[in-house]
Amino acid sequence: MNLINHNSKVIAVDFDGTIVEHKYPAIGREMLFAFATLKELNKKGHKLLLWTIRTGKELDEAVEFCKKNGVEFYAVNKNYPEEIIDEKISRKLNADIFIDDRNVGGFIGWGEIWQTLHPEGKEFSHQLKNAEAHQNYNSKSNSLFKKIFKK
Repeated sequence: MNLINHNSKVIAVDFDGTIVEHKYPAIGREMLFAFATLKELNKKGHKLLLWTIRTGKELDEAVEFCKKNGVEFYAVNKNYPEEIIDEKISRKLNADIFIDDRNVGGFIGWGEIWQTLHPEGKEFSHQLKNAEAHQNYNSKSNSLFKKIFKK
C-alpha cells in the first residue's frame, strides 16, 4: 500500500510511445527505465493514472502488460477507479502532471522525468513555467478580471 504524502501528485501516463515503443495495436518494447520509474513514483505515493487511447482488448492487454512488469495504476482512463464513464462527456483527466510522447518538444525520456520530479536531495520539485495558468478559477483571479474590465 502506498502512503500518500503532502507532495504526492496525480500523474497521468500515456502508454504507446511513452511506456512502450509505438507498435499499436501490438505492444512495443518497454521504453528505457519506464517501469523502474513508474514503480518508484508509486513508492513515493503518487497516484498513477493510465491515460491511453486504447480501449477494449488492446486496453486490457496494456493493463496486463504493466501488471506483469510490476506497475498497477490507481485508475485506467478515469480519475478514480469507481468513476462511471459517460461517453457524452470529455475523458479529460484531472491530473497534476501528464507524461506523454505527444508533449510539445516530444518525449523527454524516463530518466529526465525522474530528475525533474525528484531531483537528488528533494522530495518533489516540479517547476511550472507558468504556475498561474495551472490554478483553478478563484476569487483572486476574479478580482483581477474585474480590475481590468471594470469600465
